[in-house]
Amino acid sequence: MIQPRISGGKAVKTSEEIVQDMAREIVGNMPKIMDLKRAHIKTFEITSQGLMVSLGVFVGQEIDRFNVLLKVMRSSLINLDKAIEGTVVMSMELEMMFNDFLNNKVPGMWEKVGYPSLKPLSSWVPDLNLRCIFIEDWLYNGPPKSYWLSSFFFPQGFMTATLQTYAR
Repeated sequence: MIQPRISGGKAVKTSEEIVQDMAREIVGNMPKIMDLKRAHIKTFEITSQGLMVSLGVFVGQEIDRFNVLLKVMRSSLINLDKAIEGTVVMSMELEMMFNDFLNNKVPGMWEKVGYPSLKPLSSWVPDLNLRCIFIEDWLYNGPPKSYWLSSFFFPQGFMTATLQTYAR
């Protein structure tokens, strides 16, 4: 944190340019909001008793959590980009996000709605993309043959849904 952000000499990017490039790259590579209406038939299958399968309930809740996170990320990244350009006011939250980007930390506003992780921002973003790919595959192509437990917001819920499925 005490390292200088700008040095003399050759063409070096300013802090604003670095953060703006990061924000634009993240927005450009972000997964889209998951559309429950395009779900595979087996994802939210209804049992003979008229109830949705337990794993369907679970993945629906996970998708809701991922969608909230993606919406918060997209809006905050767009606002940060605009604030750096000077077209919107740089709020305290956006300034904290700006500093978090410079320090390779996941912004606090994302942590509030995100999954627990100790990863720095540079590895957290690709990890989020992989998690979304896994959940999207489940949503659009039906339940997978194997599950990536650590990709879930709430892995205990997956275990409960699996036990309920087995018990039924």
